[in-house]
Amino acid sequence: MSQHRAMVRWKRESPGFSYDTYNRAHSWTFDGGVEVAASAAPDYRGDPDRVDPEEAYVASLASCHMLTFLALAASRHFVVDGYTDEAVGFMEKNANGKLAITRVALRPRVEFGGASRPSGEQLSKLHELAHESCFLANSVLTSVHVEPQ
Repeated sequence: MSQHRAMVRWKRESPGFSYDTYNRAHSWTFDGGVEVAASAAPDYRGDPDRVDPEEAYVASLASCHMLTFLALAASRHFVVDGYTDEAVGFMEKNANGKLAITRVALRPRVEFGGASRPSGEQLSKLHELAHESCFLANSVLTSVHVEPQ
């Protein structure tokens, strides 16, 4: 139905090439030309001033949930004024003993405006529907939990 592209570029900057010496810095370029400075996670000799794949994975899941939530809220005539999510991904060993982000906790805080605001039950249902409809949550093995704040 649709395709989504990203270009990843890396070039050796070290004189030698061993696990201890090669650079982890690289870039991601997306369809619209946006370029993101990326690296391995700091725990794996990466640059903490660049985005690492694990962070991007967590952010992608949180972003997908938020965008789906906003669409659902709008279709129900709830006005969202603000949305913040301090999402956390947990790197652990999976059932096969391999390191993986096994679970992600989404912790959205939603601010509503307008005359009609959802009840606690309606808000929970919106998050449940957003999770069920999120393209990325439907694409991964990671357990994604929504913990509205």
